[in-house]
Amino acid sequence: MRGFAGFPAGGMKFTPLPNLFFSAVLPQIDNLAELKVTMHIFWMLHQKKGFPRYVTLRELSEDGTLISGLKKTCSPGEKTEDKLREALELATTRGTLLHLFAEIGGKEQDLYLLNTANGREVVRKLRNGELDMGQIIRSPGEPVAVRPERPNIFALYEQNVGLLTPIIADELREAEKVYPAEWIEDAFKQAVEYNKRNWKYIQRILERWAIEGKSDEKSWRSNKQIPDQRKY
Repeated sequence: MRGFAGFPAGGMKFTPLPNLFFSAVLPQIDNLAELKVTMHIFWMLHQKKGFPRYVTLRELSEDGTLISGLKKTCSPGEKTEDKLREALELATTRGTLLHLFAEIGGKEQDLYLLNTANGREVVRKLRNGELDMGQIIRSPGEPVAVRPERPNIFALYEQNVGLLTPIIADELREAEKVYPAEWIEDAFKQAVEYNKRNWKYIQRILERWAIEGKSDEKSWRSNKQIPDQRKY
């Protein structure tokens, strides 16, 4: 294996990555091809200018740097194109990427966008005919849900409490499975209002609502299993 000579002293360009990628996405990725493709798409999109920014399957499959890296992840007899498609499907299923089929210039193409507020806005505008980029034929699998922006639990924690630790990240994932997104957001707001910026306080708010009820969420209580408070 040829060694890396090291980064130069200056004059380098950088590709920004959201902090949430490292705290919420990266710990969940266990497929090397998915990781390579995801980070390469971040890099490719950063090089693009204008609006909207997306990459096509053709661009990815013709990118020599990406394909060379993916070859190292292939099993004997496995095609690089198949590995690329597998990695894209994993990243789309995870929610890192948005995937659309579109007809552009008379040709059907696979488009990939980052699942950011801007990416979701592009999807919404394309579907509503507010953005003329070509005919959107369909989304593969379940349609991409374009809904009002709501920060996920990891973003709420980093914005209102501090840096995530692995232990806290595990507790946040469990809470996200148990409580509605509206409850979690309201609990963070209440903690900030009372200057109690720590997860234990927010967790106690959610546990109390689960026991005593939250006036606007009675229907949720009837459909969800209430956590066993004895373990707390």
